[in-house]
Amino acid sequence: MGILQKLLSRNKPLKPPIDMVNGPILSGIIRFSIPLMLTGVLQLLFNACDMVVVGQFAGSDPLAAVGSTMALTNLMLNAFLGLSVGVNVLAAHALGSGDREWLEKIVHTAVTLSLLCGLILALVGVSLCRTCLVAMDTPPEVLDLAVLYMRIYFCGMPVVMLYNFGAALLRAQGNTKQPLIYLSISGIVNVVLNLVLVIVFHLSVAGVAIATIVSQALSAALILRYLIRQEGPCGLDFRKLRLDLTVVKKTFQIGIPASFNGIMFSFSNIQIQSAINSFGPSAMAGSAAAANLEGFIYLAANSLHQAAVNFVGQNVGAGNNARLPKVTVACCSVSALVSLLLGSAVYLFGGTLLGLYTQAASDIVFGMTRLKIIALTYFLCGIMDTMVGVLRGMGYAMVPTAISVVGVCGFRILWLVTVFAWYPTVEVLFLSYPSSWILTTLAQLISYGYIRRKNFPIQKSTTI
Repeated sequence: MGILQKLLSRNKPLKPPIDMVNGPILSGIIRFSIPLMLTGVLQLLFNACDMVVVGQFAGSDPLAAVGSTMALTNLMLNAFLGLSVGVNVLAAHALGSGDREWLEKIVHTAVTLSLLCGLILALVGVSLCRTCLVAMDTPPEVLDLAVLYMRIYFCGMPVVMLYNFGAALLRAQGNTKQPLIYLSISGIVNVVLNLVLVIVFHLSVAGVAIATIVSQALSAALILRYLIRQEGPCGLDFRKLRLDLTVVKKTFQIGIPASFNGIMFSFSNIQIQSAINSFGPSAMAGSAAAANLEGFIYLAANSLHQAAVNFVGQNVGAGNNARLPKVTVACCSVSALVSLLLGSAVYLFGGTLLGLYTQAASDIVFGMTRLKIIALTYFLCGIMDTMVGVLRGMGYAMVPTAISVVGVCGFRILWLVTVFAWYPTVEVLFLSYPSSWILTTLAQLISYGYIRRKNFPIQKSTTI
């Protein structure tokens, strides 16, 4: 059998790995979340590898250059990745209701849409990155390196979008193991290429950008192969690739608020990054290293966010309202506990961990200041992020977006022009994070209680 024929041959329909509608809730959430956490760890290890290799073998300026692009890159990515949330919710609802024809349309529209979004994002990122970095007051000594990194990285956006949309389809099925396997394979490629391109060929930031693109292309190809080999409504057939306007409309209804939410988060982080830049390259490098470590805590919150979207989504599709409060409590509890444990560990070993990124004592001092304030309170972000997932899984995309825009983004910007302007220290700057998490979490919990009682009532049993 030829390679192409093997690729296109179908697997038998897969039994859902996790029964989200009838199975045990807590154990199901843990089984769903652990592969996601490990996937997140791998993704962050790849990012950390980029920064460690650059910091150790290219110097402090290249490290600051890569770190200075993070907020802007996230801003542009979030403008489109929110649409994958729409795909995730639609697919979960379709699986819960058993609508095979609708699910097939969702799958093929999602793949087509991912490639279109990737092309648009590549054009925007390559053409506007210098203008945006200048607007962020990126220091001249790292500006050219940051622009080079972003331009190479954004050339790979089509495969980045394809991987994320494909992974969203697998999560809706309860399958979080395949993305973990594929990311493990591509991660090995990423690490090897980082070392070769930076140490052997001395390509500095260009080397890590090229390594990232190649590894992400590999993970996208593996996801695509898996979808092609599936039978049933979740299987991908190139002949059916098209944009179903009804699917696009519903995807946008859920995804655009999620995208806007991500954009506003990134925008507020850009404002904070600009404030960090004002303290100089040491603050930039130390904060970038600490933020990379905080990403390992965020992965816990994000994995429970994804669990909430899919468990709630499938139960809403099945009309099983009685499980919604139980799913919500379980997801929030696990998220808070794991985030608290990880945050404490990162702070406890912060000096050693930051030393992997940079040897400069001044960089480490700034990094530890950030970890003390943000890492130790990250469990608040975990609860907040999980509640966003619950509301999105219920089909309410605008509510968590509106709350987050005001409670997180608006609050942080207000903090910058008031509290930070009055007391311009890094400690006051970083305090904007836990303060905004507390405010937003309370608002999300109140909104959830109102929406569930009004639109998802639990039918009382009439049996005697």
